[in-house]
Amino acid sequence: MSVVSFGEVLWDMLPASKKAGGAPMNVAFHLRNFGFQTQLISRIGQDALGQELRAFLDAKGIDHSLVQEDAEQPTSTVQVTLDAKGHASYEIVQPVAWDFITASDAAAQAVSEAEALVFGSLAARREGTRATLLRLLEQATLAVFDVNLRPPHYTPERLRELLSRAHLVKMNEEELAIIAAWYTDQTGEEAQMKAILEAHQLKGLMVTKGSDGAAWMAPDGTCLQQPVFPVKVADTVGSGDAFLAGFLSQYLQQKPLPHCLEFAAAAGALVATREGGTPNLSPKDLDLFMAR
Repeated sequence: MSVVSFGEVLWDMLPASKKAGGAPMNVAFHLRNFGFQTQLISRIGQDALGQELRAFLDAKGIDHSLVQEDAEQPTSTVQVTLDAKGHASYEIVQPVAWDFITASDAAAQAVSEAEALVFGSLAARREGTRATLLRLLEQATLAVFDVNLRPPHYTPERLRELLSRAHLVKMNEEELAIIAAWYTDQTGEEAQMKAILEAHQLKGLMVTKGSDGAAWMAPDGTCLQQPVFPVKVADTVGSGDAFLAGFLSQYLQQKPLPHCLEFAAAAGALVATREGGTPNLSPKDLDLFMAR
């Protein structure tokens, strides 16, 4: 099975080191470790940091033939600050190379042939890349929207447009509260999820809730809850991305939804025990972790 990820690829500048990152790349990285063919559509600068990213993608088996190069804009970097509990906050520079991803026939063909296209809201912050994404979404068999609200890099109008093109959506509980307020005045979790799901005719909606686990809602209103796996947190960078990759790896194999959520929660928890968003995890690691 193959999955295409669209959007930002960058260096997370952590207090102790730099780590390759960007939510779409992180999802591709973990899906590759879970046995999927993964391809990344992005853009880097013609600089040393860009070449380091290519080397990283090559070493990890992620197809980067559709990663473009920009002669003017730099490879993206993000300054990451960690609080006492390892929770991350981000300072995202702009403009950078992935703000200028252009359309191509090769990218459209890759998306049309893949089982899913994973995309986020951050890469849609500027018109060029946003227009390319909207064109590619027309080719997607399964459009998976990983909401990633980073003020001031989004507007309600852009979010609604992306939601209207999505099939599956993942967001966190803070994002749920923000987005649900556009559709309902109710404050209960299930009512908020239902309002978003019905407004955009989604096939499913996932909400990650930190120490409270995660929730899934189906089109018929059925809601599943997944408890958190308690772990000692190193940092939370990329935990949500690992959650989504874990879920998709099972969902695309048509595994039962409770199992998909459990596998996803285990992936997110294990990543939180390591520094950065791309520690190597295998399905065997997750099976052992869940069994233990």
